[in-house]
Amino acid sequence: MPAVSKGDGMRGLAVFISDIRNCKSKEAEIKRINKELANIRSKFKGDKALDGYSKKKYVCKLLFIFLLGHDIDFGHMEAVNLLSSNKYTEKQIGYLFISVLVNSNSELIRLINNAIKNDLASRNPTFMCLALHCIANVGSREMGEAFAADIPRILVAGDSMDSVKQSAALCLLRLYKASPDLVPMGEWTARVVHLLNDQHMGVVTAAVSLITCLCKKNPDDFKTCISLAVSRLSRIVSSASTDLQDYTYYFVPAPWLSVKLLRLLQCYPPPEDAAVKGRLVECLETVLNKAQEPPKSKKVQHSNAKNAILFETISLIIHYDSEPNLLVRACNQLGQFLQHRETNLRYLALESMCTLASSEFSHEAVKTHIDTVINALKTERDVSVRQRAADLLYAMCDRSNAKQIVSEMLRYLETADYAIREEIVLKVAILAEKYAVDYSWYVDTILNLIRIAGDYVSEEVWYRVLQIVTNRDDVQGYAAKTVFEALQAPACHENMVKVGGYILGEFGNLIAGDPRSSPPVQFSLLHSKFHLCSVATRALLLSTYIKFINLFPETKATIQGVLRAGSQLRNADVELQQRAVEYLTLSSVASTDVLATVLEEMPPFPERESSILAKLKRKKGPGAGSALDDGRRDPSSNDINGGMEPTPSTVSTPSPSADLLGLRAAPPPAAPPASAGAGNLLVDVFDGPAAQPSLGPTPEEAFLSELEPPAPESPMALLADPAPAADPGPEDIGPPIPEADELLNKFVCKNNGVLFENQLLQIGVKSEFRQNLGRMYLFYGNKTSVQFQNFSPTVVHPGDLQTQLAVQTKRVAAQVDGGAQVQQVLNIECLRDFLTPPLLSVRFRYGGAPQALTLKLPVTINKFFQPTEMAAQDFFQRWKQLSLPQQEAQKIFKANHPMDAEVTKAKLLGFGSALLDNVDPNPENFVGAGIIQTKALQVGCLLRLEPNAQAQMYRLTLRTSKEPVSRHLCELLAQQF
Repeated sequence: MPAVSKGDGMRGLAVFISDIRNCKSKEAEIKRINKELANIRSKFKGDKALDGYSKKKYVCKLLFIFLLGHDIDFGHMEAVNLLSSNKYTEKQIGYLFISVLVNSNSELIRLINNAIKNDLASRNPTFMCLALHCIANVGSREMGEAFAADIPRILVAGDSMDSVKQSAALCLLRLYKASPDLVPMGEWTARVVHLLNDQHMGVVTAAVSLITCLCKKNPDDFKTCISLAVSRLSRIVSSASTDLQDYTYYFVPAPWLSVKLLRLLQCYPPPEDAAVKGRLVECLETVLNKAQEPPKSKKVQHSNAKNAILFETISLIIHYDSEPNLLVRACNQLGQFLQHRETNLRYLALESMCTLASSEFSHEAVKTHIDTVINALKTERDVSVRQRAADLLYAMCDRSNAKQIVSEMLRYLETADYAIREEIVLKVAILAEKYAVDYSWYVDTILNLIRIAGDYVSEEVWYRVLQIVTNRDDVQGYAAKTVFEALQAPACHENMVKVGGYILGEFGNLIAGDPRSSPPVQFSLLHSKFHLCSVATRALLLSTYIKFINLFPETKATIQGVLRAGSQLRNADVELQQRAVEYLTLSSVASTDVLATVLEEMPPFPERESSILAKLKRKKGPGAGSALDDGRRDPSSNDINGGMEPTPSTVSTPSPSADLLGLRAAPPPAAPPASAGAGNLLVDVFDGPAAQPSLGPTPEEAFLSELEPPAPESPMALLADPAPAADPGPEDIGPPIPEADELLNKFVCKNNGVLFENQLLQIGVKSEFRQNLGRMYLFYGNKTSVQFQNFSPTVVHPGDLQTQLAVQTKRVAAQVDGGAQVQQVLNIECLRDFLTPPLLSVRFRYGGAPQALTLKLPVTINKFFQPTEMAAQDFFQRWKQLSLPQQEAQKIFKANHPMDAEVTKAKLLGFGSALLDNVDPNPENFVGAGIIQTKALQVGCLLRLEPNAQAQMYRLTLRTSKEPVSRHLCELLAQQF
């Protein structure tokens, strides 16, 4: 038997543990344990005069036996008695036993609470910490009710030791998570926040954990923590590793506290105080700069700590989404990790870039890494990293790279892991539909998808392609030809047969003129697949056959022979038998006219939201909405599909994507050649507002024609609900909130984001504009657990705005449940140029108290910009034509943000104008042109932005054909720099 260590003197415990370890079998171990249990039981019952040492030793043995997996049904009272001891080791063992073996329903809880109360009142820091640890470990509601009022007092008491404060903060956090209603923080809030200034870093770390949890429920109560957190973070980030020696981890000062502070700041919007915001931006820049420095140690712990702070910093930058320079820098930093040898870093970089891709400021920077991401999709060994690469490709996709990304994802799909194939299929289907420049490419892509991964193509995908082909005359012939060729493959997936059966049954006549795809050939090709298919597919093919009789009378005898066959008329499946009997009778009895009427071509499908995106969201989980709902504005694209679909909400609304796909009762007319180019259009506009060029319908006008109903007396009647009761006028609502102008300025160069947020309500905005029409989606989120009553958002037109801007709204539900979100659709028409935005008045009752707020709706005149390309000679010619003093507005101003050429370019494109290259002699200057589209007239606009990096100044000059527009656009754009 090996020598036994005496430890702290409990020799009997050491001998018992050694005996257990030396047991050769399970039976021997149980026998030894039973012998010891009998001995302990006799000691507890027989000898009433056990000293503290013996109790401690026997309680320890019971605890060890319990940890081995055996039940312990005695000894609890002896453990409680140990709590009364004045010796640390005895009290420690008593608390340990209670923390592990006593449940919240035990009859001993009252005795335990009395002992804990005595220790908390003892002012002995060691005993106080043991009591606080026990409360946190048990964490029962009874203990919460007993000590919830005492622990905050201990936490903020001036004479509490640092170790006690740490334990009190973490104990309070545990009780709050278990029973939030038991922690009364009202009078302690300010003093708890000021713990962020404590000298002891351990106290600050524990306090940050507590405040982060508390502020999620009561953000306004803890708002003062922002400045203190920024101040503390600034001191840590700017300190050297020698300044915080006790809290420096492998040359990284206080990494855990830094991460916790950054997470705390993510609970709030950007600081309103300019000084605090400037200091925070400095901290974030310092972290990004340190990431570029060579490592101070080669140990993995150093890089882990450094990267933890970096990734949390990037998360905060993404959360704020208000500093374009930082967003671009963060993207570039993540780009360096994409090829790092550490798999975890590559995974985290891909995951963070997915979020960055949804920001309008950093989307272009993310796109520069497309080749690296595609390579990761092909070569990564870890399936989770490949999945994140696919997510990032999906997020960074837009009109310019859609074909490349879709083709790469299709190529990857052939060898993709089975676990993620269905998700890849859904993403390819969504991207193909969303960014289809022409529908022949869309049809090719979906058929290729079915060919490569037919087993993973859900019904939603092939239903969708049938809807689109049915609603688009221009693609029906191509779809019929392509699917006919696809069906000729020897091994053909059943989903391909379904698509082929439907399309050929509807539009097979469009390719019947070619001898290679004559009616008999089409029928024999489909029928050769019949016996290999499931019952559902065979039922669809029988419907195709009866359609063929109507389309191709020469196939009637052949098809009737198939329907008359015994295998159909006496089929064991009732559905197939019924179809065969009915179709045979119909083709034999009905006249040609009746047959043509019954079997006429399917009408266009009604407008509906694509179910593919909803399916992908369900697959990704509830937190995937923001990543999937990417509605960036692409100023350079003439998109025919739109860029987003709204998040499903409690209000059923039309999908913008479905709108832009043309799924109306009739497809849009083909676009004849335009009678004038963009340059001539600009000449007419600048020559005078009355000159209206005559253009044929372009693809954009086809989109606009879908928004505009035919009835001239009701400009937007088909898109809006019947007019409700009279809305309140400007005099009936309160003034806009103080920060309304600042919130409005955030949306001048972007269309999507959070418009307003407080502790009760969050209002998000997604919008798209084309020529003089626009559509806006407002998302109202109830952040509380209490239902909003009488919820009523209303759009108000101040002054003469009613004659300048028409806004039609859809009603929302009057009740908004706690944690729910409702969506409101606004259809907007710009009638004339306007200077003031409409107001959004939101009224509701929360907990019986009326709530009201008024915001400025982010609809500014630049939203109706149409970018216009022109050569340098044309630009300066138009510039001279607009030389009257009242046509020009100029402003010289100091830069409020770091001067970055890429960020400036992104803002100008977001503003709506086209950027003209090689026009200005100074390559540092930016030149743009565009047209403000209104119903009454068009206003041409030229702009020139001259940055002076040395002086940190800008000069902005705008010339338009209307003086108020020049001044207003100049003011709007200047505020963005």
